[in-house]
Amino acid sequence: MRKLGRKVLVGALAALALCGGGKVLAGLAGQGGAQQDAEAAEIRERYTKHEYRIAMRDGVKLFTAVYMPKDASPAKTYPLLIERTPYSVAPYGADNYPKRLGPAPSFVKDGFIFVYQDVRGRYQSEGTWAEMTPHKDVKKGPKDVDESTDAYDTIDWLVKNVANNNGKAGILGISYPGFYTAAGMPDTHPALKACSPQAPVTDLYMGDDAYHNGTFMLAANFGFYVFFKPRAGLEFPAPRWQHYDYGTNDGYDFYLAMGPLSNAKKEHFKDTNWYWDDQVQHPNYDEYWKARDISQHMKNVHCAVLTVGGLFDAEDLVGPYKIFHAVAQMSPGTSDKLVEGPWVHGGWAFTKGDHLGAVNFAAETSLYFNDQVLLPFFRQYVKDAEDPKLPTALMFETGTNVWRRYDAWPPKNAQSRTLFFHGGGKLSFEADAKGGAYDEYVSDPNRPIPFVETQATDVPPTYMDADQRFAAKRPDVLAYMTEPLEEDLTVAGPVAPRLWVASSGTDSDFVVKLIDVYPMNFPDPDPDPKEVHMGGYQQLVRGEPFRAKFRKSFEKPEPLKPNEPTAIDFELPSINHTFRRGHRIMVQIQSTWFPLVDRNPQKFVNIPEAKAEDFVKATERVYYGGERGSALVLPVVRRAEF
Repeated sequence: MRKLGRKVLVGALAALALCGGGKVLAGLAGQGGAQQDAEAAEIRERYTKHEYRIAMRDGVKLFTAVYMPKDASPAKTYPLLIERTPYSVAPYGADNYPKRLGPAPSFVKDGFIFVYQDVRGRYQSEGTWAEMTPHKDVKKGPKDVDESTDAYDTIDWLVKNVANNNGKAGILGISYPGFYTAAGMPDTHPALKACSPQAPVTDLYMGDDAYHNGTFMLAANFGFYVFFKPRAGLEFPAPRWQHYDYGTNDGYDFYLAMGPLSNAKKEHFKDTNWYWDDQVQHPNYDEYWKARDISQHMKNVHCAVLTVGGLFDAEDLVGPYKIFHAVAQMSPGTSDKLVEGPWVHGGWAFTKGDHLGAVNFAAETSLYFNDQVLLPFFRQYVKDAEDPKLPTALMFETGTNVWRRYDAWPPKNAQSRTLFFHGGGKLSFEADAKGGAYDEYVSDPNRPIPFVETQATDVPPTYMDADQRFAAKRPDVLAYMTEPLEEDLTVAGPVAPRLWVASSGTDSDFVVKLIDVYPMNFPDPDPDPKEVHMGGYQQLVRGEPFRAKFRKSFEKPEPLKPNEPTAIDFELPSINHTFRRGHRIMVQIQSTWFPLVDRNPQKFVNIPEAKAEDFVKATERVYYGGERGSALVLPVVRRAEF
């Protein structure tokens, strides 16, 4: 989940006390106990553990665990590989070792001085924790601290006090540790040579964990904050993970019964978690959020950067792209590369990356990434090893299941092609000159459309490529589909809906889903224990909601004028997907996506304060044809251009 493990991973992460943050994810890769025991034994055999409390410039001390190769000596030095985490560097105690070190077993064999640190205000570190610590561009004295100064001071202490280091350091981390990695890059310490922010939480409001186009990501945030709470003082992780009692195994029922958003605090959080309050009570893009966009501060980055993300990341899909582009813009002389694979949030560290749900990717992409991309990247910059010749953007292409190498992202040769909506549920690259026609449906926030077909109280990562046939059958979902494609069509980059809509209400959400419809002769999985029929499978490629009152500004929402056509233009985050010959492209439009997204009352109200009676039905119209016709703009790369 957001922070290494935010909602999707939080249970597993907390259950294993994180073992030092993101590194525990590698231990969740479906490996057997015997292999884990062997790896744990290797760590004890090859590494010695030390614990320190490192003083920052303002006097606050941060708890830090250091794992030193036993063969380190003045003649054989090692680089520092650092992870800073809010999730605990457990196990604590110099004689207690984790079962895994580093992002993958290959790192243990290659040899690094592994460093794990509780960030300010978490677990055994002093100070006060802040959500996405706002960066201070100007520091006037030792009391002006942020994550860049804490990273700087930590590295400075380590290179001066940890024996047999080679004077070079790298930082990496997934999710929240990914944020701390990115936040440590501005005004880089001279010893910091390489950073890999992975699935970094970057801009909570603009597309990462908290809000997507003004809609609140309900289930994921609730599931996270029942675990991630303010502390009373220095603390150790609970010996056992306490699962939250939803009273049901069906999140749809739980959140619908909870009622308006305000009831979450009243009935569940009480007055114990202001972290949750901060998320909910800022529904507009105000100064609270603006101060927490770390991508706005990528200046003076002097370390090589390898940003990593998952094409099916349900939590921090946008963050990697923002960091990648921000470094390129604000620190243009820095080596700046991007990797996107067919992974869920942090999936390269805890899954094989060979499939997601029923969709198969035909290779163990995580092993390839960790051993052939990530390790060579760090070896180049902190061990003076050979240049692995990584491209600017290394992107997995779903549909064809191949890695593509690009010199820019989005690709420079991508050309815009527009898919137009037509009557009768048709979708075509040919425009319809006749205008004024529309399709309509009734949206009822008291009977919202579920975002998954199965029961779940969390956010199943498989929803990101799940079959959408169940939704297409509902009367409150519009579906538009092309004829079977005559040739492969590769879409590389962000997809842009250009909608013309109207509502009988004064506010509504519009969810746009881009879908790959498989031909009926597509083979079923083998083996197929869940008896999935892939013929006609409607694979979600990308979906995003948009709250209509933010159509002009995320800072100053405006009500809709009932039944008056209005334009809604936005972007779906990048994809790199080939719709194969014989497949069809589908677009689904709906106004609820529950409980992934909070319910819109469909009245112009402050939703965190909405009452049960505010939630009303609305008739939604989607226009097609003519100048006010709805469409989808695709960045298309021709196969011959590869």
